Amino acid sequence: MAFELYNKGQTLALRKKLIASSCKLFFPDDPIKIVRAQGQYMFDEKERKYLDCINNVAHVGHCHPDVVKAGLTQMAILNTNARFLHDNMVHYAKKLSETLPQKLSVFYFVNSGSEANDLALRLAQQYTQHEDIVVLDNAYHGHLNSLIDISPYKFRSLRPQKDWVHVVPIPDTYRGMFREDHPDPALAYANEVKSVIDEVEKKNHKIAAFFAESLPSVAGHIIPPTGYFQKVAEHIRNAGGLFVVDEIQVGFGRVGKHFWAFQLQGDDFLPDIVTMGKPIGNGHPLACVATTKEIADAFAATGVEHFNTFGGSPVSCAIGLAVLEVIEKEDLRGNAIRVGTYLLNLLNEQKAKHPIIGDVRGIGLFIGVELVKDRQQRTPATEEAQYLITRLKKEFILLSTDGPDRNVVKFKPPMCFTMENAQFVVEKVDGILNEMEMKMADMRKTLLE
Repeated sequence: MAFELYNKGQTLALRKKLIASSCKLFFPDDPIKIVRAQGQYMFDEKERKYLDCINNVAHVGHCHPDVVKAGLTQMAILNTNARFLHDNMVHYAKKLSETLPQKLSVFYFVNSGSEANDLALRLAQQYTQHEDIVVLDNAYHGHLNSLIDISPYKFRSLRPQKDWVHVVPIPDTYRGMFREDHPDPALAYANEVKSVIDEVEKKNHKIAAFFAESLPSVAGHIIPPTGYFQKVAEHIRNAGGLFVVDEIQVGFGRVGKHFWAFQLQGDDFLPDIVTMGKPIGNGHPLACVATTKEIADAFAATGVEHFNTFGGSPVSCAIGLAVLEVIEKEDLRGNAIRVGTYLLNLLNEQKAKHPIIGDVRGIGLFIGVELVKDRQQRTPATEEAQYLITRLKKEFILLSTDGPDRNVVKFKPPMCFTMENAQFVVEKVDGILNEMEMKMADMRKTLLE
């Protein structure tokens, strides 16, 4: 079927007419019309090439030929729902299980990270027969109604906090309650969880689960102090709850050292439920929940069938398998370590040069650069961060911001990102920050005159 080709203005006008206004665009003042992509690059309608530094969905690279071939080949043979027996699902579940601790051996396939987290919430509440959930401040776990309730990032602007949802401080050692100079920030932040549990139990409520992204993303690209999860898990399990880790933004080798970001906490930490999405299908709508046999059996004991029309279809599982194979074949975890370390070093050099860079943090190809107006007070430089990413767009570099104050410039590029890409981006960042500093110096000079 042939469609009329619109110019950018026509496409934007039709979008405004036909698509809900709450469906936002990147760079809303001057959105980009992307028509194709390959690897770590995206191309607009004028064939201008943009370096993609934020698209963690295209995990192994946009339109990776192996992933495309796997989907096309299987789609030409069979695509049906998971109620029919098919080898792809069990092949994929087996391959995925090899990346996880042995106890996490039962899988549910769904279509999105939101569906995965909603199912994890149901699993935890069914298994424990408790209702209450503990979440990190500024957390985001999805857009379903149930997940908005446990996502402070969303519910604070929409509706009152539910009485069964309890928010604890995010373990941010840069701008949080307990900072890098604290003797044991992991213990201090975990004690805040214990205090909340104690208050919950005084009200005769019981904890079903603690939900946390392994590396909180929307909250500002936070790296929890080592040992925090273990200490929290002890408190949560003593209260009869489960520990759910959300790997939707950071799983599948993005941290390089490990396949899963929760493994950064150490071998002695084992979650009860792991949710995954976004990179799992390299852009194909696929997501998953991994858990223990005990938890899955308790869910099945209700007698209510779990069914997902498209989750675990032969095509989805063929694509998922291809993604895992590409990660291994192209040593993308190794690339994340090499390129991520190089990018961190370059950014830290910029921190030494530009006072507006307050903190550089990250691991592998998950990196945040926090901009501040002054390093002493660590006041967020929100407007400056927005200006930086807008200027970078003019240099054909796609970056975005995260954090409650939108002052953390985030790097989550496709895993094929190179050292040359890293150098190119940082050189442009350096040039723009130099321009900003010169303008500020000129303004101060004018004021003094």
